Amino acid sequence: MTQRDKHGETEEIRRAAEGPPVELGSDADVHETAVLGHPHGNASEPTVLGEGATVRAGTIIYQDVVAGDGLNTGHNALIRELTTLGDDVLVGTNTVIDGQTEIGSNVSLQTNVYIPTGTTIGDRVFVGPAATLTNDPYPIRKEVDLAGPTLEDDVSIGANATILPGVTVGEGAFVAAGAVVTEDVPPRTLAVGAPAKHRALPENLQGRNLLE
Repeated sequence: MTQRDKHGETEEIRRAAEGPPVELGSDADVHETAVLGHPHGNASEPTVLGEGATVRAGTIIYQDVVAGDGLNTGHNALIRELTTLGDDVLVGTNTVIDGQTEIGSNVSLQTNVYIPTGTTIGDRVFVGPAATLTNDPYPIRKEVDLAGPTLEDDVSIGANATILPGVTVGEGAFVAAGAVVTEDVPPRTLAVGAPAKHRALPENLQGRNLLE
């Protein structure tokens, strides 16, 4: 990228921060270099953040994003358009939510997580550092409809795990660190390995996630 391009990009981001409408709840803490209401098209709704939001430096949140109370981002997070988030959602440093995604309440997305377009995430879900969800089964090779994964309530995803397109991880399931999940995981099941195999969930991992 040329120096001129860099200046142009900076100017675009600055205008985005100043121009589009943003609706903030009370007690919001938005750091100076965060961008709220980044445009993505001509027909867009404002960015809406509930009470007590903390948006840290470098984070960009597009128009057409609606978050409940208690949104908390790390540095340099990205939340793209047509995303809805419930209450008390953590979006960690360098985490990307690539839009058209539904996320429940009491969700923790740790550092460097990637959430693709078309993903659905329930309540009390934990996604560990550098976990990657995908939505294209044949990248570049075939024209297909993109289909993000579904993580049902109380799912835990370990660090560096990969979840393939269209996969459903059932309620209360636990995906081990580094697992590659290629098929649906039944509720309250442990998924381990690459490709992941299903095992009985140990007693000490049963129950709801402690994210409330």
